[in-house]
Amino acid sequence: MKRIVKALFTARRYSRHHFSNIRLDRRRRLLAGDSESVYTIFVQPLSGRSIPIVVSARTTIADVRRLLVTKGVQSSLASSVCICGMKTRKVLSDDQSMRDLGAGPLSHFLMIGSLRGGTPFGNRAFTCMGCGTSGFENATSLSRHVARSADPRCAAGIASAADLAREEVLARLSQQQANVRHADHGEGSSHHNSLNTGADNLDAVPAEDLNDGEMEPDDDLAHGANLGVRSPCPSSRSSSSSSSSEEERDYDVPPSSPLLIPSGRHSRSISPVAHPEAGGDDDMLVDQEELPGLRGPDEDFLFQEPHVVRFGGQAGAIAHQPAGVDRPNEGPFALYEAGLANTISEENVFAPFASEREWRIAQWAKKRGPSASSFNEFLAIGGVLDALQLTFKNTKELNKVVDKSLPTRPMFARRVLEVDGETYDLWLRDIMQCIEVLFGSPDWAADILVAPERHYTDETEATRIYGDMNTGEWWWRLQHKIEDKERGGTIVPLIISSDKTQLTLFRNRSCYPLYLTIGNIPKAIRRKSSRQAQLLIGYLPVTRLSHIKNEETRRRAISNLFHACLKQALAPTRKPARRGVKMSSGDGSTRRCHPVFAAYIGDYPEIVCVAGVKNGQCPAGEVDSNSMGEAVPCTQRDLNAILRALSIKPITDPFWKDLPYVNIYASFPPDILHQLYQGMVKHIIEWIKSAYGARVIDARFQCLPPNHNLRHFSKGISHLSRVSGTEHQDICRVLLGTIVDLRLPGGQNPVRLVRAVRALLDFVYLAQLPAHTSTTLSQLDDSLARFHANKGVFVELGIREHFNFPKLHSLRHYVSGIKMFGTADGTNTAQSEHLHISLAKDPWRKSNRKDEYPQMTTSVVRLEQIHAHALYVDWRLAGRPDLPTTPAAIPHKLHQHVARYPTHKSLSFAAVESRYGADNFPSVLKEFIAHFKHPHLSGRELANFVSVYDLPFRSVSVWHKVKFWNQDPFKRRDAPETLDVIHARPAYRDTQGRVVAGRFDTALVNEKGEGGFAGVSGYRVGQVRVIFSLSKKARAIVFKNDPDAPSHFVYLEWFSRFKPRPEANHLFYTVKRSLDVDLQRIAAIVPLKSLHRSAYLIPKFGPAKPPEWTSTNVLELCNTFFVNSFTDRHSYITVV
Repeated sequence: MKRIVKALFTARRYSRHHFSNIRLDRRRRLLAGDSESVYTIFVQPLSGRSIPIVVSARTTIADVRRLLVTKGVQSSLASSVCICGMKTRKVLSDDQSMRDLGAGPLSHFLMIGSLRGGTPFGNRAFTCMGCGTSGFENATSLSRHVARSADPRCAAGIASAADLAREEVLARLSQQQANVRHADHGEGSSHHNSLNTGADNLDAVPAEDLNDGEMEPDDDLAHGANLGVRSPCPSSRSSSSSSSSEEERDYDVPPSSPLLIPSGRHSRSISPVAHPEAGGDDDMLVDQEELPGLRGPDEDFLFQEPHVVRFGGQAGAIAHQPAGVDRPNEGPFALYEAGLANTISEENVFAPFASEREWRIAQWAKKRGPSASSFNEFLAIGGVLDALQLTFKNTKELNKVVDKSLPTRPMFARRVLEVDGETYDLWLRDIMQCIEVLFGSPDWAADILVAPERHYTDETEATRIYGDMNTGEWWWRLQHKIEDKERGGTIVPLIISSDKTQLTLFRNRSCYPLYLTIGNIPKAIRRKSSRQAQLLIGYLPVTRLSHIKNEETRRRAISNLFHACLKQALAPTRKPARRGVKMSSGDGSTRRCHPVFAAYIGDYPEIVCVAGVKNGQCPAGEVDSNSMGEAVPCTQRDLNAILRALSIKPITDPFWKDLPYVNIYASFPPDILHQLYQGMVKHIIEWIKSAYGARVIDARFQCLPPNHNLRHFSKGISHLSRVSGTEHQDICRVLLGTIVDLRLPGGQNPVRLVRAVRALLDFVYLAQLPAHTSTTLSQLDDSLARFHANKGVFVELGIREHFNFPKLHSLRHYVSGIKMFGTADGTNTAQSEHLHISLAKDPWRKSNRKDEYPQMTTSVVRLEQIHAHALYVDWRLAGRPDLPTTPAAIPHKLHQHVARYPTHKSLSFAAVESRYGADNFPSVLKEFIAHFKHPHLSGRELANFVSVYDLPFRSVSVWHKVKFWNQDPFKRRDAPETLDVIHARPAYRDTQGRVVAGRFDTALVNEKGEGGFAGVSGYRVGQVRVIFSLSKKARAIVFKNDPDAPSHFVYLEWFSRFKPRPEANHLFYTVKRSLDVDLQRIAAIVPLKSLHRSAYLIPKFGPAKPPEWTSTNVLELCNTFFVNSFTDRHSYITVV
């Protein structure tokens, strides 16, 4: 009994650890033993998940190598690589024992280096599974062999590689189960000589050894501030600075993710599977391990508050006041009111405007209003000025009020640059003034981030969480350097972004805006352009330097002009970055701030120009041009060598050369818009159209049913031109569902193509998570590995010859970039794309198109002045409150909402049946009422009751839609809900007399109230036919004013229940129409509150789309559907 209680207690404690690489099978193995002489360590291989190994104090590293072989590691690999401590990174010798190393339970070790005489994936990594031919150097060579081979076994062998790998796992599973049973029979025997007999008898670990070990079980960056050398071999050299002091420059480029397995056979690393007696079918456990994406407990960290470990010391501390000087009690808008000293009024909150009406008109005119001439024409209409009682008569007078009476903002100044005798204008602001405005805004004073933090899933600090920029390793490492020099510094990470944009559709007019934001502002605020958390700091000159005739010289001149502009823009930050400068935040607190260049966000051409590399190369590292499309890591660039070679490089004086603490090659975070949606998603769409034919794909897109969250491509997708990132995002929501059962021309197997598309979509959706742990990051790498393992199908089809292009290779840097700078949704170029409208295109339209930049800069400044005054007015109207000390939670809306008044106040049962297709509506309603009032009745008793029960009413009130405000999929308190709508309306005629087809959407229904927030367990899909309610009188008669009785109801037709797991390859759940013995659809009435959200069903088209299927009738004619999990990010988390 004591042992059982002890095991249960330890199991409860263990569940809190949430190790990313520990699965249920490992947990059971840890709880299996009761001896204190053995414990479990974990070894991280070159790829895949950590391998658990049971050892004793006398186990040596040589023994660990032999045990790795029993766990499925290639013997040549286990004997060749180096093994080091995860924390110290010190290479260990084979004769060192666990006692010598001081290792304990859950200690982590790392395999580094490469296999001598072969690839790190074993001898069979690039061997054709069909004909047996070996010796291929990479996956591309193997793909070409398959494409050119006349032997049909080659293609079939590649397609079955994953199945063969699964069979191997099952074989290992059987052996492990036999070993476990053998160990169970010898439970009472001594473990003294267990290591001498191999790993078969070492599947037991004492429950009390589940405490934290001495080794940190986190990822590579768990102690980034104190990390040693990161090179893949025991000996390496560190870089030194050539422009700044050694401690002022960060040379640590984060290592790329572990090598991805390039062949289909080794596309996944599957952990040992649990003991069968611990629960579940063996086959199911193996398959569950193969499912990608967030499943089960993997996403638990998203739904709970993290455990926060602050940097400590005086990081981000408020600067001390001189002795004897009392700090004045200033409000959050004290500095702003000082700028309004001549016009401030206690009686008139809206001063310098005479009234609230005048202020609202001025605000509308500057932010939303028409052109200046149109506004003048409106005010010139007789009687308008008198009726509105405005003190300004035209736009010119309004501009005077804004310019002279409102506090000033950082002003633009024109600078002239000369290139080969030609002069060009550069419009810049003082960047230090812009930083002070961003850091000191009262709008986000309670949200400002002033010090680095490490977030963990729980108090054990075992698994890191990466979110905002202050949770990344870049900030933590740099804070160590600042604190070593002088304690009490506050880092202000500067994030620069640029992107050339077109101002007109014709005449080729464009501008080159330069934006600035700081990492102290949370990413949720930075993403909202309306908050003005990103400032325009300049317009770069737009020129092709056409007067320079030599093409090579022209390219170099354009690059050097770009760097000269940014050098002038960032020059004022050099000294403050080293020594610090005092800045006030929005709450009036003063800190010693170090504005340090942290990241540059831009499209590939801008990044190439910033890095000074050639087009087609990786900006962050060095990799062979013929290997960019493979799962190979980059080699860290030698910054010193690059700086020494500047005289022969295209860039003679890069802007980042003299900036302290900057390694430009580690300053390029992930970019979702250009690398994913405008990069890989764009490519995969074109490849799919080439594989299946544009007409076939268009026909399927046209036939998809409508949904509120999805765009319906009524004409297909092949005709689209200049496709935006938003349109690519809309396409990839349904892309996989249109090809899952489509055959390739020539009868080739489409399985690998489907797997490749699924893997890429998983990568796209996982990359956009608002928080990451080592689990989700490993899943991100796993998705990329699955894409690499299956991408060869496009070579076989003749669509691609190679995959050596930068945007595919850039996916290799997502994991390291997230660990350094936080999640990718905080560094997305989509944010700057939105700014183009208000800070480039709108100001240009308001100008007279002649000498436009002075007018554009003035318009931008006035827009910021109006925004700042709006914040001040709102604060005054609220009664001058003190700023909150913690971020304010967003008020959440009700989950469901129906209009106050129904579409039809009273509709007879006959009309409901005929118009809405609600067959047997009265009978189904009787069944619901009877079951609600008498839930104890059996099926026969319920039928008897319904047969004699008579409804006391003959009509209901009907609505045509219900709105759902879906909570953030990760239940973040500071995230707004997303709107979802379900329609249930019959056909009607529009104002032109045309017939508009009826629409009856499908919903995810919590059938018995047992469904959770994530997963499909307890849910069932139903097609909503009628949304209705009873009259007050009828409700009182039927339910006797029962407070638990629902107020609104839904008549729906059921689909089949979800299977225990999704289908293979595409990983969609399949549902069918539920029919009774008479082949009639099964219908039911449920409370409206049972509807969880809309469910999007993609019809199973089969090899060819039936010609009679259209978007309006496909839900009625088709019988089998796929439940789409890519509708939005909420469904990607919930429909799993």
